[in-house]
Amino acid sequence: MQFEGLQEKTLVIIKPDAIQRGLVGKITDRFEQKGLKLVGMKMMRLEEAVLREHYSHIADKPFYPGVQRFMMSSPVIVQVWEGLEVVNAIRLITGITKARTAEAGSIRGDYAMSVACNVIHASDSVESAKAEVSRFFREEELHGYEKSDYLHVYTEDERV
Repeated sequence: MQFEGLQEKTLVIIKPDAIQRGLVGKITDRFEQKGLKLVGMKMMRLEEAVLREHYSHIADKPFYPGVQRFMMSSPVIVQVWEGLEVVNAIRLITGITKARTAEAGSIRGDYAMSVACNVIHASDSVESAKAEVSRFFREEELHGYEKSDYLHVYTEDERV
């Protein structure tokens, strides 16, 4: 039972505020309930060089030092999720960056009020996802396996 069409992967970072507030299970559960496949997960402390690369699009902004301090204030959990159009699916579940205006029912809409302390990072495109997954995971840390409930998550034509 191979699902070649379901190989899109994306990165999620469960941020320090979510770790401190005990939201790891609730956040992870949202993606599991959707029917997505967890293929990698680890807890780690983010280093300055990795953060500067990850946030290179804002590293020259005056607010970046605060973002860096926040992201280094506690361990984070990094996850890789897999599924059909998984980048978009996770972005919808996550909600918009400005958490206090995120839609109720989204992770940020339900659990956050800030722009920076918004409990989660999710890759914003397929291209970003590829770069971000390889930034945080070696290939051997990702686990391919058959997810039996895919038979009840996707139609037959979506599984090929």
